[in-house]
Amino acid sequence: MKGQAVHNSSRLAFYHCWVAFAVFLPAIALGAWQMLMRSPLPAPLDDPNAYYTSVTLHGTAMAYVITTFFAMGFGYAVAATSLGRPLRGVAAAWIGFVICLIGSVMAVAVIVSGRASVLYTFYPPLLASAWYYFGVLLLIGGSMIWVMLMVYNMVAWKRDNPGQPVPLAMFAITATALLWAWAASGVTIELLGVLLPRALGLTTQIDAGLGRTLFSVTLHAIVYFWLMPAYIAFYTLVPQAAGGRLYSDTMGRLTFIMFLVFSLPVGMHHLFADPEHGAGLKFVQSFLTFFIALPTLLTVFSICASLEIAGRARGGKGLLGWIPVLPWKEPMVLAVGLSLVMLGLGGFGGLINMSYAMNSMIHNTSWVTAHFHLIFGGAVVIMYFAVAYEMWPRITSRPLRSKALARWQLWLWFWGMIIATIPWHITGLMGQPRRVAVFDYSDPFVAPMGPLVIISVVGGAILLLSAILLIVVLVRSQLGERHLEAPLRYALAVNPPKVLPPSLNGFALWNTIVMVLMLFAYGYPIGQFFVLKSSVPAYEVTRSSTIAAGVR
Repeated sequence: MKGQAVHNSSRLAFYHCWVAFAVFLPAIALGAWQMLMRSPLPAPLDDPNAYYTSVTLHGTAMAYVITTFFAMGFGYAVAATSLGRPLRGVAAAWIGFVICLIGSVMAVAVIVSGRASVLYTFYPPLLASAWYYFGVLLLIGGSMIWVMLMVYNMVAWKRDNPGQPVPLAMFAITATALLWAWAASGVTIELLGVLLPRALGLTTQIDAGLGRTLFSVTLHAIVYFWLMPAYIAFYTLVPQAAGGRLYSDTMGRLTFIMFLVFSLPVGMHHLFADPEHGAGLKFVQSFLTFFIALPTLLTVFSICASLEIAGRARGGKGLLGWIPVLPWKEPMVLAVGLSLVMLGLGGFGGLINMSYAMNSMIHNTSWVTAHFHLIFGGAVVIMYFAVAYEMWPRITSRPLRSKALARWQLWLWFWGMIIATIPWHITGLMGQPRRVAVFDYSDPFVAPMGPLVIISVVGGAILLLSAILLIVVLVRSQLGERHLEAPLRYALAVNPPKVLPPSLNGFALWNTIVMVLMLFAYGYPIGQFFVLKSSVPAYEVTRSSTIAAGVR
């Protein structure tokens, strides 16, 4: 019976992860084509309309589909293995999977048909087909089943183990689920209250300011929903793979609590250039945004300390002698090293973005594209790869084939991302706008950007090669002979907690604080739209409408 339950949770993780990685490869191919399209080099299907369709598909796949399916699959694996008992609610989990899959297919089909080139951020007063919005809504709705199951499994375990600390991995994945529930509230209200009524013809105009403000609730917090599975790996898998111990269990809990609390009431720093909000409100959110650096700084310290413990245990001497003796041939250890480098570079760019004054220098330029690709596409996604390599033998009962090829894949992803994003930073400072399909490189202002853009195309090609290698490694491993693998194991802390205060073993207090902060940060900015008359005519974006606009 227990073996069947483990098999069920493994199948859940397996199918969720395969959906994520099956969508990942074409999404990366689209990104590489977009780089080529924006460059001085000739590109196949050289059509601006196809470019915006591609950007919408790439963004929807990466922001909603891949990350949601991966987080859910990882969450089911964590719940079953960290709690040491069968996952509760397996039937509900499969229902959620099917709902998310239907929503994803629906959204992708509408984008490909050319009726939803509004980017994944929707950008009202642009208007897509209602079916696109329904698809995204189904994906979000299905993921809420996962949220409830993570909370339910943690609460049930606490009830059956009174006074015991919740395992850090389970505590962290539950924090991730709660963060996603809070973050998704903004986009859900926007879909139901602003976009779908107009798309269905129930209203004649659209409140663009309200829509953008509601999406800002989601826009920054969703980044930490993407990021937290990587941080779970930092705290619970990396020390184990390195052969050491976690420096501090308490630091890990504080990190995930801070992400939950600090990442939500800060989304309006994405609206610094929008006129519907006053300078005072923008400054407050800019100030609050700086707090989000604290859990990352704490994590860098904690993980480096954990790796030093492993290195010293392996015989490392001297100030930095512990670094070369770490097991760098392990994909998980190599990935964390590369991830921290990209996290540092991308985090520096984020400090510019969140600064009320300096943001104006780089707003809506390719600098912004470089920042979030380094953070998400670089530091986060490379840890997704490492987690997959760690989980795959456990959920398929087959060993990982060729760690050497896995290491090559990680190195290619790292260098591809560096080569792609450093030119974007530079061209952003030169004034190159993002989300523009075609540039006239004969123009004296644009011409100096051409060589840099070509370098970024090379980076995109390397990223595509790395994505192909990822699929090759996973498929080869899946086709190998069955082999009984040890279950997924998590790092022990140097001093494992025996008793924890309720504030470090649950989320009741922190959810209350989040609610208060959300009301403080968004109460007036959203409430003002019920008084202001800010609705405008919508512009329906379809392939025929964009072609007609080009003809005019």
